[in-house]
Amino acid sequence: MHNSTASQAVAASNTSADWRLCVAPMIDVTDRHCRFFHRLLAPRARLYTEMITTGALLHGDAQRHLDFNEQEHPVALQLGGSEPDALVAAAKLGAQWGYDEINLNCGCPSERVQKGAFGACLMAEPTLVADCIKAMQDTVSVPVTVKHRMGLDKNESYDFVRDFVGTIYETGCRVFIVHARNAVLKGLSPKDNREIPPLRYDEAARLKRDFPDAVMVLNGGLTTLADCEAELPRFDGVMLGRSPWHDPSVLARLSRAWWPQLAVKTEPEVIEALVGYAGEQIAAKVPLRIVVRPLLGLFNGRSNSRIWRRMLSDSTLLKQDNPELIRLAWQQVGGDAAGR
Repeated sequence: MHNSTASQAVAASNTSADWRLCVAPMIDVTDRHCRFFHRLLAPRARLYTEMITTGALLHGDAQRHLDFNEQEHPVALQLGGSEPDALVAAAKLGAQWGYDEINLNCGCPSERVQKGAFGACLMAEPTLVADCIKAMQDTVSVPVTVKHRMGLDKNESYDFVRDFVGTIYETGCRVFIVHARNAVLKGLSPKDNREIPPLRYDEAARLKRDFPDAVMVLNGGLTTLADCEAELPRFDGVMLGRSPWHDPSVLARLSRAWWPQLAVKTEPEVIEALVGYAGEQIAAKVPLRIVVRPLLGLFNGRSNSRIWRRMLSDSTLLKQDNPELIRLAWQQVGGDAAGR
């Protein structure tokens, strides 16, 4: 468990109140292997876990859900739930494990969360959300934050989202991650909910003007450095979702542009770190195929990128659980092992 004094010191030394670049919580995507990889590309990005329900933590394998690599800091735990007592217990676990932030999901529109009456459904119950946030704030010392949508179904009233944020703001919560689309609870899949409801950037920016001392992070529709730089002046940060999965190199481009004083790992250094990490995970009985899933898009746009994806998707090669497969695949797309 990540609750030793040394672990807490590492977390404290690596944490800053900086939400400028965040990688979104994505179910079945942002597991600990994905986050380790993204950290190699973006030294200062805030990384978020997949949404983890309170039930999974309190009645399931908490260690499996919560364990992470120390290099992931700053890393945030996103919780799914709507019962204050359960959220308090889950937040306490997250803080003990060493997470730098506890985030409450008020934006996921999937049927599973609707059945559990949490996620985007919570936007209709701002007082309940405020009670949950306050209860967690009273229990943990790390920031407790909220990720939410702009509205529900066809309700595009700015007053709705302003009142939602205002109710939570009264608890002392000062970090809001705004997915700038409505959540449509009936008739759209989670994928459709990321694409079909119109983006409402101007109204999201209005939230920043109405709550100027709150940190407002924009999420939704951001895929490139140009997208992010166009919107950042109106917000305190941006959160990227699917784009780092499809083109992880966007994180390195953002890091170089926004933190030019920080050294971003070279390509050979990234590969070397991944080979070493894969070896550690294989020794811990994690199959190579799990470790390399987040890597498939790394060389998108480069000639021979198909070879990289094909080699790291080849079940025969993956079954050998040899971490050197990563280096061999890199060499096939023009990587120079001799340049390390």
